[in-house]
Amino acid sequence: MTPATAGAPEYPYSDPRTSARHTRPMDWNHYRFRSLWPLPAPPAAVYAELERAEDYPRWWPQVRAVIRRDDGTGVITIGSALPYRLTSTVRETRRDPAAGILEVTLSGDLDGWARWTVTAGGPGTLARYDQDVRVRKPLLRRLAVPGRPLFRLNHRLMMRAGRRGLRRRLEAV
Repeated sequence: MTPATAGAPEYPYSDPRTSARHTRPMDWNHYRFRSLWPLPAPPAAVYAELERAEDYPRWWPQVRAVIRRDDGTGVITIGSALPYRLTSTVRETRRDPAAGILEVTLSGDLDGWARWTVTAGGPGTLARYDQDVRVRKPLLRRLAVPGRPLFRLNHRLMMRAGRRGLRRRLEAV
């Protein structure tokens, strides 16, 4: 390692001192997502809805099923505009109402983690969703390069519908 690269950030961040975008090849099956949902309800109400994952299919059209196995584990099936479904086992890793954090690991068609962070924001709440996953479903892995823009768009559409559904649910309560 030369002094110019000492402490240089690892992929996927770029090093402003070089023109290199990353230091290792792109993993086309790795995705990082962040969605921000401004919602017109108190943080406690938003958190309460988000921690009841088994109710997601009632307000989030693309969440097809959530089957709870025990207090900290379940199976989720997601399907959106594209003609495929993803099923993963979800394990709770952090539930912290005081900090407004719900975090899970995923294994199955998607491997990785997802986190909700709920905070006061403006006149209501800001629910931030972060996800870092690798696609394991064979068909989607084969379509990784040409399909990536569609997969990302599909995710944005799914998140938009989820925000609308949660907003309606919170307004109805």
